[in-house]
Amino acid sequence: MNGEVLAAEKTHSTAEQPIREHESFIRKIPDQMPRFKFDSGFEFTYPDAVRGIYVTGHSAGGEKFNQLIDLVDKTDLNAMVIDIKDDHGYLTYKPEETSAFKDIGKPYIKDPKKMIKTLEEKQIYPIARVVVFKDTALAQKKPEWSYKAGKEIWKNGRGESFVNPFVKEVWDYNVQIAIEAAKMGFKEIQFDYVRFPEGFENRDASLVYSMGDYKDVKMDNVQKRVKAVTDFVAYARKELEPYDVKVSVDIFGYTATLPEAPGIGQNFSKISENVDVISSMIYPSHWTSYFGIAKPDTEPYKLVVEYAKLEKRKLDELKTPPISRPWLQDFTASWLGSGNYLVYGKKEVEDQIRALKDQGINEYLLWNASNRYTPKVDYTP
Repeated sequence: MNGEVLAAEKTHSTAEQPIREHESFIRKIPDQMPRFKFDSGFEFTYPDAVRGIYVTGHSAGGEKFNQLIDLVDKTDLNAMVIDIKDDHGYLTYKPEETSAFKDIGKPYIKDPKKMIKTLEEKQIYPIARVVVFKDTALAQKKPEWSYKAGKEIWKNGRGESFVNPFVKEVWDYNVQIAIEAAKMGFKEIQFDYVRFPEGFENRDASLVYSMGDYKDVKMDNVQKRVKAVTDFVAYARKELEPYDVKVSVDIFGYTATLPEAPGIGQNFSKISENVDVISSMIYPSHWTSYFGIAKPDTEPYKLVVEYAKLEKRKLDELKTPPISRPWLQDFTASWLGSGNYLVYGKKEVEDQIRALKDQGINEYLLWNASNRYTPKVDYTP
């Protein structure tokens, strides 16, 4: 997680074709022909409101999985966001030998079908997390789909590489992985890192990369980045339609405070128009002194209330707003230094949940990178 287009529809005209009509040949054609819908064989009911936790591939495939199942089963939690394509670009399971992705499969989740079956038995809503443009594995394999600094593939300060949202082959690569997850039985695909690298506006001129079909678009580079990211989301949602899954996107919380984030290409409103669910990452620890709150990590209730008010105004402007399902903080940000953070426990987690509820938002996800969640939390205060 962050330290945090549209395919042209082909139409077929019959206007030029000869008309042969006789009453014995006339058949009643339904107003809408049934469309192909994939059936994974698993049945899940969408919860009253999704209340979920993040689960790594290691946790989903290891001993911790039973503990996490137990946590969800014995509380008002009801969903899991499970890594399917992780932050390094690897699948968290071994796909079939015939899969185009068998070389990026890792054996963390030994039996994905068994895992989904367990979730079905407990009616735990399954969400597949697919990390999109942060992808060191693909960048190394396909440097032409990434960014170059001199002759080397560019890396950020953490040694991570990204692939390029302007390259439509990258779109299809990730959409096909999402389709595999849908076929596996997941009911929602959550795309993360749907963006350019942080601070891209400061290295735009120095990196070498393709602008693909966007090269000749009459826009400045900021708007081109916004268009590429938005177009990817719209394209992915369209391609996933036959698989009867919801599409959600993780987005930086601060993007809702801006017309758009200039470097990374995220426009809150434009992405929201093209998803079923928007999940802003609003961890109090990740804000500077926004909303007049000097030390946001020490005031989780107030920070979340102020964000939720702002988000509601933005979503109310849309014709078809998505479900709001923010990511909340269940970890302690000690790196902020003494006096700037709280040790997050039951009260701090409940304060965030209550803040959302007080603003009419009933869905949320909890983030803890190591999947150690605070015990005895009231998940529906």
